Amino acid sequence: MQNQVIEDYLKAIYKIQTTSGKVATTALARRLKISPASVTQMVKKLSDMNLVTYTRYQGVELTESGMKIALEVLRHHRLIELFLAEALGVPWDKVHEEAEKWEHVLSEDMEDRIDALLGHPTRDPHGAPIPNRNGEMVETSRLLLADQKAGQTVEIVQVHDHDSELLRYLGGMGLYPNVELQILEVAPFEGPLTIKVADKEYTLGRKAAEQIFVRLL
Repeated sequence: MQNQVIEDYLKAIYKIQTTSGKVATTALARRLKISPASVTQMVKKLSDMNLVTYTRYQGVELTESGMKIALEVLRHHRLIELFLAEALGVPWDKVHEEAEKWEHVLSEDMEDRIDALLGHPTRDPHGAPIPNRNGEMVETSRLLLADQKAGQTVEIVQVHDHDSELLRYLGGMGLYPNVELQILEVAPFEGPLTIKVADKEYTLGRKAAEQIFVRLL
């Protein structure tokens, strides 16, 4: 159980660190849904284990050892998600929770078998990059759909996987990775976007659009 907790912390730190730099303990507490005091205590333990560097009031950062573990867990998680989706037909809004359970117990042998079965994939069902054995990943666009302008045509690259209800909602509009869409209108004052997908028009709320990464076409 202790190893699982450590891996969960390192993976969460990695995800925040890649977008925000050093990780505040309050941000980590929100992501893990744990009290800030408990997070601070655990972060100190991780620092003693040389998995993170921690300076009070300045945040947390993964060390090389911590990064290696975080990327390995992330590789397990995303390979499992894709295996569940492609081999077992599990809907994309349910694979995340299942992968959370499997990622800590996947052996290297099973990891290699799944990787080979899937043809050595580079992205999971939500479009997120899958680290290879060396911790290397393909680059992904960080352009948010919410920040784009009316008249643009874009292709969805990645959708955040943390909200299963959101994934079901987006799936109902056909908003999956590799799907092209047109932005017809962007309402002012943080209003919704009007988009066109496969000849159908939809109104997409700004908060939902902030969970979708795209590339311009």
